[in-house]
Amino acid sequence: MLSVHGLVVRLGGLSILRSLSLEIPTGSILGLVGRNGAGKTTTLRSIMGLVPVESGHVVLDNRDIVRLPPFERGRLGIGYMPEDRRLIGALTVKDNLLVPAWGQGRHDADARWNAVAGLLPELAPLARRLASTLSGGQQKLVALGRALFCAHSLLLLDEPMEGVSPALSARMAEVVRVFLATKPGLAVLVAESDVNRVRLLTARIATIERGEVVPSV
Repeated sequence: MLSVHGLVVRLGGLSILRSLSLEIPTGSILGLVGRNGAGKTTTLRSIMGLVPVESGHVVLDNRDIVRLPPFERGRLGIGYMPEDRRLIGALTVKDNLLVPAWGQGRHDADARWNAVAGLLPELAPLARRLASTLSGGQQKLVALGRALFCAHSLLLLDEPMEGVSPALSARMAEVVRVFLATKPGLAVLVAESDVNRVRLLTARIATIERGEVVPSV
């Protein structure tokens, strides 16, 4: 499971996360909902190790990873879909998915690609296209596929359904639910500004305001 306790992050002299705490049991999805600027992205980036944490704990499967560098967290089976997708435009769709495996020296890259392409058959006809030539919706699918490619213990999704059609949102939610069913040791955290999009995935929702999780109303 994932347990975040007392996370404090300051960026540029501003308090972004203020003793933020949340828990996600294995086999479940938690939606983190809040307005723009509430701290959703910083929460996910803190868990991934992409911003400095002043204090607090990030415990994954009984191990505190808060001081581990991002590449070591990736090796623990954390898949991350950033809000801005962060695809490498000069690489093909398939190579964008394979990059994490190459970076970690894994030898099961082709097997992982086949597994993700089985869940997301929309990726197969795009495999040889450059990421820079894709539409926004197609890029979202590729970014989701890359996160699934890496995720074995934790899946972090930052605004995965923002700016896409309701049909594509429903499709992405379906893929995540099916993926979770195949990975009994997985926990999923999805950040969204729209609670209705989160409800496509889960009824378990935490609300974040000004860097703190607050009681939902």
